[in-house]
Formats: sequence, structure tokens, C-alpha cells
Amino acid sequence: MAVSAAVLCGVGGCVPDSVVTNADLARRYDTSDEWIRSRTGIRQRHVVRAGEATSDIAVRAGAAALRSAGIHAVDAVVLATSTPDHPCPASAPTVARKLGLHEAAAFDLNAVCAGFVYALAAATGLIATGMARTALVIGADAFSTILDPADRATAAVFGDGAGAVVLRAGGAGEPGAVLACDLGSDGDLAELIAVRAGGSRHPLVMGAPVSGGHFFAMHGKAVYRHAVRRMSASARAVLGRVGWRPPDVDCFVGHQANQRILAAVGAEVGIAPERVFTNIERVGNTAAASIPLALTDAAAAGALRPGRRVLLTAFGGGAAWGSAALTWPEL
Repeated sequence: MAVSAAVLCGVGGCVPDSVVTNADLARRYDTSDEWIRSRTGIRQRHVVRAGEATSDIAVRAGAAALRSAGIHAVDAVVLATSTPDHPCPASAPTVARKLGLHEAAAFDLNAVCAGFVYALAAATGLIATGMARTALVIGADAFSTILDPADRATAAVFGDGAGAVVLRAGGAGEPGAVLACDLGSDGDLAELIAVRAGGSRHPLVMGAPVSGGHFFAMHGKAVYRHAVRRMSASARAVLGRVGWRPPDVDCFVGHQANQRILAAVGAEVGIAPERVFTNIERVGNTAAASIPLALTDAAAAGALRPGRRVLLTAFGGGAAWGSAALTWPEL
């Protein structure tokens, strides 16, 4: 059989052990469980402990995905993250080493909350061109490490986590095949979601005080508007490429940014509410980790069975967005 597709053959996820509930936040900020739930749908989120970094949770998720796939080695590791362990070097080689994936190609990819879809597309391309036969794709972020401690809004929304999938070379007709991807960006929206300081544009200066620009910042209302528009359009583009109608989608897994965004995108695309999978209530917005974590939970809950048609979509900083369509495999 001629190889024409990347086939998903393993999935895994993890969240840090430390839990922050809405009640915990209400003790630190002028907020309440009702206020947070009504605006975001989030009940709790997980955060890394002191000394725990993105690569640590990425390794746990990657190991779970490799176990799910029943393999011990891959040709490539693609890590989607905007909170790497260090500005330099990339964290993917560290993750690969800790997983025993010696000499595998390994690189980071930063598209913020759209990172996993971008990484999935990149790994699919590696397999389609014959540069890799197998790939481990991980989305992992520890946003708690870059949030402004005085910002109630971002503290309520973001959590830490990691999720991963394993891809192998196979045929487009196999369950698990990634059938199409759609990617896009608009740099005019770069200021909507950003950490403005710490890079080459605004570098760290020895002895200078740390400013608010070193923390993550987001313009929530504008992000909501653009996220709904771009995710919906991208999702429809992928459906058109694979010839699916909205009722053909068995499970819609969007970036778990906000319950209202997920509901709005589902309605805009025409996906029935019962086919929109969410786990945001217990993990919050985990950035690049959100889609693979949701896939892991959906599979565990029985929402994903072999042959089911799955639609993914996400929007993140940059601005960047993307979608993908695949069928679900036997795991």
C-alpha cells in the first residue's frame, strides 16, 4: 500500500498535581466561583509546582502517548509550546532525551494556543514527504509561570498541562488518518495576545526592573470576536476539503479557551451541541495542550470510537489559527 497519510496511533495527556479551584482564586482576588463559571465555564485548573517546568509535563504526556501507541521510538518530536523551559535552546531535544528518543529530530513550534494544530500539520508533512515514518507531537504549556499575579482575568482562565499524539505513516483510508489541515495567520493582530518583553525587540536589561511587559497579556473581548470568526472559517474550510457536511462530524474538539467561544464556534459551523466535546471545566485553558488533552479525555470518556469523524480547530497569539480533520483509530 502506498503511503499517503499520517495516521494517529496513540494519545496521552497529563496535568500537574497541584489544583487551583475557583474558591482558591476568590481568596486572592475580587471574584467568585459564580463569576468565573458564568464567563468561562471553568471550575478549576492545574498549575506546575516550584521547580517544575514545561518539559517535565511534556515528558509525562509523551510517555503516555507512546504507551498508547505501543512503540518505544519515533523519528521526530515536535513540541508546541509558548512557555519553553528556556528562551534558548529549544525544549524538544530535552523532552526527546528524557523519553529515550536518542537522535530523533526534535524542535519547538510556537503558535501559542493554535500550536498543537500547527505541530500536527508539521508532523503530517514530515511523514507525507518521507522524512519521518513516525512522529511524537506534543502540546505543552505552563502559563502559570508567565501570568501577571495581579491579573484576575488571566488567572481565572489559564491552567497548565500537556497532551500528545503519536503519528505513523499509513494510508488515507485507515482509521486515524489525518485527512486535511488548514492554517492561517494575521500579524496585524499580534498585540491581542502577547508577552511584549524579554525578546530581541524588548530584551532583558541587566539591573532594570521587571515590567508588566514581561507578563502575558490578552485583550479578551477582541480575542473572543476574532477567535470565533477565524476558527469557524477555518473549520468550514477543512470540512470542504474532505467533503464533510457539519452533520457528518461525530466529535468537534476546539481549543478549550472559553466555554462561550466553544459554543459560538460550534453554532457558527453548524455542529450539534451534543457533538462539541469540552473538558475546560476541570483544566481551564491549557494553551497548546488543550486539544490533545481534550482528545485524551474524549477517548477515555468513550466519545471517540474507531472510524468516528473528528474536527479540530484553534486560535492563538500571532494571531494564528488552524483546523484539522481526521478519523479516529482503534487505540
